[in-house]
Amino acid sequence: MHKILVLWSTPRSTSTAFEWMMRQRGDMQCFHEPFGEWWYEGDGALWPRLTPASPRKPGLTFEVVWSRMKSAAAKGPVFSKDFPHYIENYWTDDFLEYFNHSFLIRHPAKVVTSVQKRWPDVHLKELAFLEQRQLFDRLCDRDGKAPPVLDSDDLLRDPQTMVAVYCQAVGIDFVAEALTWESGSVTEDYSWFDGGSWHEKLKDSTGLAPQEPGFTDINAAPDYARHLYEEVLPHYQHLYSHRLQPEGVAVNS
Repeated sequence: MHKILVLWSTPRSTSTAFEWMMRQRGDMQCFHEPFGEWWYEGDGALWPRLTPASPRKPGLTFEVVWSRMKSAAAKGPVFSKDFPHYIENYWTDDFLEYFNHSFLIRHPAKVVTSVQKRWPDVHLKELAFLEQRQLFDRLCDRDGKAPPVLDSDDLLRDPQTMVAVYCQAVGIDFVAEALTWESGSVTEDYSWFDGGSWHEKLKDSTGLAPQEPGFTDINAAPDYARHLYEEVLPHYQHLYSHRLQPEGVAVNS
């Protein structure tokens, strides 16, 4: 069985664009937040803001999702983009051994304000920063070294270089052609949630192109957003200190 290359990210961190780039490679079966679909909408859903009116998918369990992924990995290479808080109750050594782990981080001022703008009552648990840090530390302790960490701002400034750095770190070939795609080619397949409404910019995109990531002033945000930001900032800073650097990586375009 192939190890599943997994990118553990936070919401609003360029992760779906990165996932779409991985889909363009054509050499992996890709999963979009498979455990999240269960966590939000499946049987035994753990979403802390779940209500009787929330969308549900009867019959969708953790075991169903995990069986699908293992079946795919038995047939060929697999990539999955997901959030670590969805499966924190399943972090056994045996389970974690199925994965080739990597992380995508983004400054929490940007993540928190973006999520809280759409979900004013977003729960701390939905932001994934604490669980991302806990999983990262567990893997560091297990392996004696840090798993690869990619920062969203670094990725946006120089996507070709940083994707090459990432590919080298996780042990796959760099495919430059995967960084671009035809306008309008992004389909609804990339998202199971809310018709993909969180990814409108991706729908109109043509690839990962260099851009300035911009600045978000957390002091201008609502009080609740600032509170969440203060809670999660130390966890981001911890992973940021281990982020991938481009030195010594040759990029063949």
